[in-house]
Amino acid sequence: MRVIAYYLPQFHAIPENDEWWGKDFTEWVSVRNGKPLFKGHQQPIEPGELGYYNLLDADIKERQAQLAREAGIEGFCYWHYWFGGKQLLEKPLQQVMASGKPDFPFCLGWANESWKAKTWLDQQTAPDRMLIEQTYSPEDDQAHFEAILPMLRDKRYIQVDGKPLLMVYRPFDLPDPQAWTERWQKMAKNAGFNGLYLLGHVAYQRQIDEVLAMGFDAVNLVPLGDTKRNRCLALRHLCTLIKHLRGQSPLVYDYAKAIRVFASKVMRREEVVPTILPGWDHSPRSKNRAFIMHNSTPEAFRQHVEAIKRIVDKKQNQIVMLKSWNEWGEGNYIEPDKRWGRQYLDVLGAINRK
Repeated sequence: MRVIAYYLPQFHAIPENDEWWGKDFTEWVSVRNGKPLFKGHQQPIEPGELGYYNLLDADIKERQAQLAREAGIEGFCYWHYWFGGKQLLEKPLQQVMASGKPDFPFCLGWANESWKAKTWLDQQTAPDRMLIEQTYSPEDDQAHFEAILPMLRDKRYIQVDGKPLLMVYRPFDLPDPQAWTERWQKMAKNAGFNGLYLLGHVAYQRQIDEVLAMGFDAVNLVPLGDTKRNRCLALRHLCTLIKHLRGQSPLVYDYAKAIRVFASKVMRREEVVPTILPGWDHSPRSKNRAFIMHNSTPEAFRQHVEAIKRIVDKKQNQIVMLKSWNEWGEGNYIEPDKRWGRQYLDVLGAINRK
């Protein structure tokens, strides 16, 4: 499998977050504030050997790359934030570009959504105010492409079928998606590439064909929407669902059952890129509004990865997205933690070497 891990750069202070949330705010603030919401709920979670790191530390990035290599991960897909010419959380990747280290493959995932007050903090109580708005225009596309062009040309940049891979988080938010994909493909060809390998991110199976019709080469299906819907339909006690919808209790689903959706038949389609998910627990941000996949263990994860590998082994395109390398505030991370150490990484590496 060509495993590419989503990588969150929200682990260093920036002036904007200092202004919005207080000095030195990072994702670690939310992680440390996690609280157990029911019996057996593992919160707060704690990082393992890398600690509560700062991503401006070059040594941390080298150690992350080494751990990823040992687990058979091909590269990182850095979440990329561009707002009409303004970038946020860009420094870790800028350092990688400037220093040439770590010598580890990477690509970009454009997180094209506005930041609101609910993005990083308690989504139950935070005010719904705009912090920075995502905007679109053909002129901005040109400036955006020119800004990332040095990255696309970097020898470490991940390619698929000879084309740089660019992932778009919210393809439905593009004002004219087909015009956008055509414009970006044209800019890439004018820059000397064979084009771009455009990957659209979706949360529901029903969205696949619509995104492909926009001009995307493939779709990364992260079926959290389908998984949550299945859990709601399976609930026998309506009062439990009502409490969740009112923000009075989290929606909890056993990881081993929930993850079956991630290996459904639709993943066999050549243009669908499957997802490996080590876990999901949004409660450090969302509190009682969270959707939680409970009881994720290295053994349950092993079964999940084996199921994905059986699918991918039969496909020509063997890309798999790992969600994620380090999204600690959402409970989807594969970095070592205090409870399991490197066990999840070891599972992934052992299976991918078979």
